[in-house]
Amino acid sequence: MRLIFLGPPGSGKGTYSSRICEQKGWIHISTGDLLRAGRDDPEHGETIRHYQDTGGLVPDDIVMTVLKKRLEQPDANKGFILDGVPRTINQAETLEKITEIDMVINLNMPDEVIVEKILARRTCEKCGNIYNIADITFGPNREYRMPPISPKVEGKCDKCGGNLVSRSDETKQLIEERLRVYAEQTALLINYYREKGLVKDVDVTGPPSIMVPKILSILEK
Repeated sequence: MRLIFLGPPGSGKGTYSSRICEQKGWIHISTGDLLRAGRDDPEHGETIRHYQDTGGLVPDDIVMTVLKKRLEQPDANKGFILDGVPRTINQAETLEKITEIDMVINLNMPDEVIVEKILARRTCEKCGNIYNIADITFGPNREYRMPPISPKVEGKCDKCGGNLVSRSDETKQLIEERLRVYAEQTALLINYYREKGLVKDVDVTGPPSIMVPKILSILEK
């Protein structure tokens, strides 16, 4: 199956994508991982490093070229989830020339929950594994219930033992700006795929133990 996961920062795209891919034997392709690998690409690595190191957005044509190379690898034939790409209509149109997409999962979560969730996020500085120290209950009927995702040893990653840190770009002001930009840029993209009949909307109301089975049931219908 060939999927795209859309959703605002902090909605769980990476967490759900990676866990579902583990169960299904698919590959999880995130924009961040893709471009980090692309930094060593002999053709585009220097350009990617320049944009990332100066805080700019890597041009669409380079992002899609690196993605095309990844999707041409044999393991992509088993199925994949794209997380964070495409970001624009232009990227979506280019993607159509590379591969077909079977479904788009659109994750929804209130901005208030996202801000609290991201501020409490802790990331392993070695392997990138993500934890969360927040205990969130939100909504008039307490419909949003997100307990902490804690490591076994405080401050240490379960997978590799690396230190868990708060990212420097995860301040309240920057999170709110990212949400604003996401809303502006992605509304058109969601409508683009909705018109093709590919979008399934999912309200994120709980932890991965609830949301992963919920998303899997949608995929299996």
